[in-house]
Amino acid sequence: MSKIRNKKPGMEYRRFGKTEKYLSAVTLGGMRYKHGGREPRNEIPADTLKQATEVVELAMSHGINHIESAWGYGKSENIYGKVLNEELKIPRHTYNLMTKGNPKTAADMRRMVDAQLIALQTDYLDFYGWHGINNEELLQKSCATKGPVEELHKMKEEGIIRHVGFSTHAPLHVITGAIETGLFEFVNLHYYYFDQHNLEAVEKAAANDMGIFIISPNDKGGQLFNAPQKVKNATLPLTPIQWNAKFCLQNKAIHTLSFGMTEASHFEEMKGIFTSPEMWGETEQHIKQRLDSFLADDPFSKFEGFDLMNDPSGINIPAVLRLRKLWKCYDMKEYGKYRYKIFENKGHWFPGVKASKSNVEKVDCSKVPGEIPLKKMLLETHEELYSPEFKLAK
Repeated sequence: MSKIRNKKPGMEYRRFGKTEKYLSAVTLGGMRYKHGGREPRNEIPADTLKQATEVVELAMSHGINHIESAWGYGKSENIYGKVLNEELKIPRHTYNLMTKGNPKTAADMRRMVDAQLIALQTDYLDFYGWHGINNEELLQKSCATKGPVEELHKMKEEGIIRHVGFSTHAPLHVITGAIETGLFEFVNLHYYYFDQHNLEAVEKAAANDMGIFIISPNDKGGQLFNAPQKVKNATLPLTPIQWNAKFCLQNKAIHTLSFGMTEASHFEEMKGIFTSPEMWGETEQHIKQRLDSFLADDPFSKFEGFDLMNDPSGINIPAVLRLRKLWKCYDMKEYGKYRYKIFENKGHWFPGVKASKSNVEKVDCSKVPGEIPLKKMLLETHEELYSPEFKLAK
């Protein structure tokens, strides 16, 4: 076994696939610091610096040895560069550093990595992910001959980057296609109890001995920090966040997950994941049975239309139906509204138009059984989750 960096009791460490690095099962992400806006990147407000310094210090004291950032996270890389090297002066060999970016050319890829190294105040990156292989076009562009991923591999040969991977919000077939290129050593993807449609990708990545990092299980996984009472009651004696983390980590193919930690209380909650000698025992199984039983609250809850991508209506039918299931079966209406409003606003990060009446009229129902009222389900979801944007009167 290779040396585990910053190993502490009370934290679990897992081999990150073929990278042979042993990472803490919880990663410190860099997306959620206050005032993290993009420009100017090198100007860090005093309260942001204070917050990040306290959080990084807590992370290190709890045995977290993996820190994750991205060019797209705004000031994040500059924040970490300053905190790690100037405020806390943490030895570089005690933590693993991941960042990401998505330039479309080799030259731009090289320039971005150079800028990121300066921002992070380091001369190498343990992990670099091409950020957002979210559709077939981006898969082809990123992995093209003499393209950006090839340039990342050149930088790996030079010792600037130790391991190359990718992050994704893509449909399943795109994720598995990226895995099958053989160009990547790790993948950052979405997989949690309340959205399990990427399980096949997890299994394929594991079969290729790739490191697997779960993106945003507490926020994208259902805004579990604001879970409805129905879910809170079902996960007792654990919190929804603790149980969901255990659900993810009981799959040994999964190595680490981000936790969205921005204050001390988040670390206290995190510790509850690792208090029992086993990740998945009778308590966790009984919680899953309770949550599974709620699917009976809606006769169509298990129909999520995974084969209905690229519908002529432009609606991302699988995603809309997943939000419908969470609303109907788990009372997760507020989460549904939070995610539903993103349609039409995030491009390839969350594709699809809203299920308005005019769009639903274009839906092709020929792929679904006749007893499934697909159009009605979509319209019902739109009516319940759509919130018109507030605009000031002129």
